[in-house]
Amino acid sequence: MKVAITGASGFVGSHLTKTFTDFVSIHRNDTEDEILAKLQGVDVVFNLAGAPIIKKWSESYKKILISSRVDTTKTLVNAINRSEVKQLISTSAIGAYPDNAAFDEYFEGYGDDFLASLTQMWEAEALACNKPTAIIRFGVILGHDGGALAQMLPPFKLGLGGIIGNGKMMTSWIDVDDLVRIYAHVIENELTGTFNATAPEPVSNYDFTKALGKVLNRPTIFPLPEFVLKLLFGEGSTVLTGSKEVYPKALLESGFKFHYPDIDSSFSHILS
Repeated sequence: MKVAITGASGFVGSHLTKTFTDFVSIHRNDTEDEILAKLQGVDVVFNLAGAPIIKKWSESYKKILISSRVDTTKTLVNAINRSEVKQLISTSAIGAYPDNAAFDEYFEGYGDDFLASLTQMWEAEALACNKPTAIIRFGVILGHDGGALAQMLPPFKLGLGGIIGNGKMMTSWIDVDDLVRIYAHVIENELTGTFNATAPEPVSNYDFTKALGKVLNRPTIFPLPEFVLKLLFGEGSTVLTGSKEVYPKALLESGFKFHYPDIDSSFSHILS
């Protein structure tokens, strides 16, 4: 099986290419015709393209976030619709959901902030595809070589880690190895629809912090006030301070089995 990947050099893309070794890279600046040429002989497309979300969201950067996801996906889908590709698996995020309540894939609405609006536009472009399509909504992806955890490890290893704010906000996360297995599961079972790529046991920021400190054998006594994140990232700080309690109900119903369903097993796997 041959796959095409947008964002192949990123954190998730680099893990996918270790499993799906017969692949072609599609770049953000490729034209529709250039993409169509690359799709010759391709069975499945993984759409991972998007500018980094954890940055300060100026109005100009918001336009970049939209263009790199929505416009790029539109061009990609236009090419796929002219191709012999059999399946599209497109990225989204659990930022689609409102804060401060529990949700699974059967919730049909969206939140009311910028990130939710972005995911709604992004998903709409993917769903314009005329091939079987799955939307994978990422939680916080954990791995030693990228993502949020890689940024957290240096201060935590020095004993300088701590909770964010009051530590009560919920974190819905997934081990990157389970995420790769989700892609394989979606392909093997020819699944369509929306799936939450989150472990079945979300945790509070407090429990997340304490579990990381425990596996590293380091104290976690230096809290990070929310106002500091707001100074650094502005509206973008909501990615770090929002409370997302999200469950993978549809994914579990499809028969997927997590290797790392709880935070302790994931941290032990990643950091052992």
